Amino acid sequence: MLEYDLHTHSTYSDGSDLRSMIEAAREAGLSGIGVTDHCTLIDDDFGRSDRFDLENTYEDRRREIEALRDEVDLEIYDGVEVCYSPAIEDRISTFLDEAGFDYAIGSVHFADGYDFTTGAGTGSTSDERRAAVDRYFERQIDLVESGLFEVIAHVDLPNRLPALRDLATEAHYRRLADALDGSGTVPEVNAGRVRRDYGDIHPNQAYLGAFEGLPFVASSDAHRPHEVGPRVAVLDDVFEEYGLTRLDPDELPA
Repeated sequence: MLEYDLHTHSTYSDGSDLRSMIEAAREAGLSGIGVTDHCTLIDDDFGRSDRFDLENTYEDRRREIEALRDEVDLEIYDGVEVCYSPAIEDRISTFLDEAGFDYAIGSVHFADGYDFTTGAGTGSTSDERRAAVDRYFERQIDLVESGLFEVIAHVDLPNRLPALRDLATEAHYRRLADALDGSGTVPEVNAGRVRRDYGDIHPNQAYLGAFEGLPFVASSDAHRPHEVGPRVAVLDDVFEEYGLTRLDPDELPA
């Protein structure tokens, strides 16, 4: 049974109450939860920097986390999900050093005019769409090689989008797995679209073999309290079915 969910979001992302998220984790039978709200440190063409500004609010959230730690019998980890771009590695490094989170998750949501959350800019032809997927995995490898993050999010985010689904190949996954091997960055099993339009986890289960021997962390990627329990149950099943090694917070690479 899962003990920790290392990737959830709270009121400081998009309106869900932090206390309710913590209570949902307790009701799901978890021993701990990582609160890893979005943070976008670079201005982008898609408005993420306007919507996800934890850079300006993490101290307020930290005070709330510390107060809740005294009230609930649950480990609460003070984390962050940072949108990665190689152009601002120094800025990301400085922010993480100054903020002192328990751990940081790195994610690629956009790159070179592509928005991998909505499909904007990814083109209309097969060649254009394959190029977008290529760029996504290249950026993921850049993220790993930066050494900035304990966890890499959304191993195959483009697979959520109908226009880009199933364009990632085994070679994409194996190149990313090779970069992760010995890197000090751990991939997640992410249940962020379970029971929604995508209806599956990532990484795509068809390619989990590419990551053989690598450990994972469990991530519900829940943004609302009611999402935590069902996604934790799915994660439990996936780790058991595929025999994946799961890391808990105290086992993350330093």
